[in-house]
Amino acid sequence: MLLPAGALRAATGPGFARAVAVFSFTVALSTQPARCVHQPRPPLSNLSANCWSHLHPVNMFNTYNVKFYHSKALTSPYPGSHVERSQVPEDKVGWLIEWKDYNPVEYTAMSVLAGPSWADPQINDKGFSPKFNERDGEVERKSLNGLYVVENGRPRNPVGRTGLTGRGLLGRWGPNHAADPVVTRWKRDRSGNKIAHPVTGKNILQFVAIKRRDCGEWAIPGGMVDPGEKISTTLKREFEEEALNSLQKSPEEKAELEKQLHKLFSQEHFVVYRGYVDDPRNTDNAWMETEAVNYHDETGETMDNLPLEAGDDAGIVKWVDISEKLKLYASHNYFIKLVTEKWGAHWSEDPGPECCE
Repeated sequence: MLLPAGALRAATGPGFARAVAVFSFTVALSTQPARCVHQPRPPLSNLSANCWSHLHPVNMFNTYNVKFYHSKALTSPYPGSHVERSQVPEDKVGWLIEWKDYNPVEYTAMSVLAGPSWADPQINDKGFSPKFNERDGEVERKSLNGLYVVENGRPRNPVGRTGLTGRGLLGRWGPNHAADPVVTRWKRDRSGNKIAHPVTGKNILQFVAIKRRDCGEWAIPGGMVDPGEKISTTLKREFEEEALNSLQKSPEEKAELEKQLHKLFSQEHFVVYRGYVDDPRNTDNAWMETEAVNYHDETGETMDNLPLEAGDDAGIVKWVDISEKLKLYASHNYFIKLVTEKWGAHWSEDPGPECCE
């Protein structure tokens, strides 16, 4: 096992000990069990972040003090294919657990091997020398969770085994960075008054959701960060493309959209989450990371002037009432729950178990 040159240089700094903690940990941000996960767990939706971390001690450093497990990243067959992952028992996910018989399936989709602009070459291609754990030209190869191991020339998923090597549907070796704009407003009656949930008495929050064309699941309208692009630009661009169909608008219509959205996206916002995502596309050598940011339209007036229209990767777009009953793509349920906690909005009729020492 070898660390990249950048990681070795970092070893001389005071932060190295902390960085090493990210090399092997188990993560899942999903409330839905995958086929390969056999033991039931309490749903994340019923636990606060503090309670969850108390029940499951953290062995990585992150902003949210939550330990997660691979769940959707163990899904078989792999999305868009008939490829079955090698099954990974829950107790064998972490890299610190020795498993000499581990024999993952190698798979990279033809759409990636075709060499589109958003994808890396194969790891052994002549002239391809990626700088892992660093900014590599316009491509960001640093992880939001710190340093990751590079083994036999390939980056290693910092969370653990997935039963599949290669890149699957992901373009980059190592972290593939995305941005997810969570646009919210209060649910209101015809008189403009906020609507409270009849059981909890808390006001109901709504968010703009899309139905993905690729898998049919409901999701936050996010997407990949282009090389050299600022996260703030990606957040706004993806919302325009997927929720407002800006790609099909005339220059005049697009300019009007930009004017209306500027008010919402330039106001104070809430960074919901930054880091690894338990995504069904993840492999041992490529994985999704995201920055989810909440833009809240307190009065609802800004979004009232912007008619939703599905575009790009979205099949349908609409305002959705937020509650624990939502079943969303990847880790999006968790992000949405954090937003309700931020605004004191309704999430669950069940207060959930209390933490105890």
